[in-house]
Amino acid sequence: MEHANIFFDNWGKLGRSVLLAALAYLALIFLLRVSGKRTLSKLNVFDFVFVVALGSTLATTILSSDTTLADGVMAFAVLTGLQVLLSWLCVASRRIGEIVNGEPTLIMHQGRFLEDAMRRERVTREEALAAIRNASVKSYDKVNSIVLETDGTLSVVWRRQEGESSSLVDVPGHPDFVQDDQRADQH
Repeated sequence: MEHANIFFDNWGKLGRSVLLAALAYLALIFLLRVSGKRTLSKLNVFDFVFVVALGSTLATTILSSDTTLADGVMAFAVLTGLQVLLSWLCVASRRIGEIVNGEPTLIMHQGRFLEDAMRRERVTREEALAAIRNASVKSYDKVNSIVLETDGTLSVVWRRQEGESSSLVDVPGHPDFVQDDQRADQH
């Protein structure tokens, strides 16, 4: 078995890693700033994939001697371009947005936990109750619903007052849910 240098190989390789890390990092920051704030928003499915792919590309650029800085920056640019394109497609088409991001899921309504939805989404009662506490709700009676959002967060929706519009029109299973074509007609 050949002797493996696991602690130190040579100064040239180490210097290359330092230089590529700094330059690739700066290139990544530049591309993320150019791509807009949406790229750095809360993570939904395609944002998560984007972040993992960027991390993997950054690591490969820094550590693989077969990958040049130009290769890494080009990969960053392609991934960022795809991220921007996909986010624009989601804005342009509700259907594409639903396919890519999914839909919010109602997990509690009017004091009743929706066990099937909670089991399907792997959400516990304790997590739902913690969301209520985090929303500074002192009385359970003030909660209309809890929704598992497409980014994985839990939203607590207060009971609305007479005449107020519902924020739950896009949550399937909620009584205020309105189909896409009807929702477009309302605006």
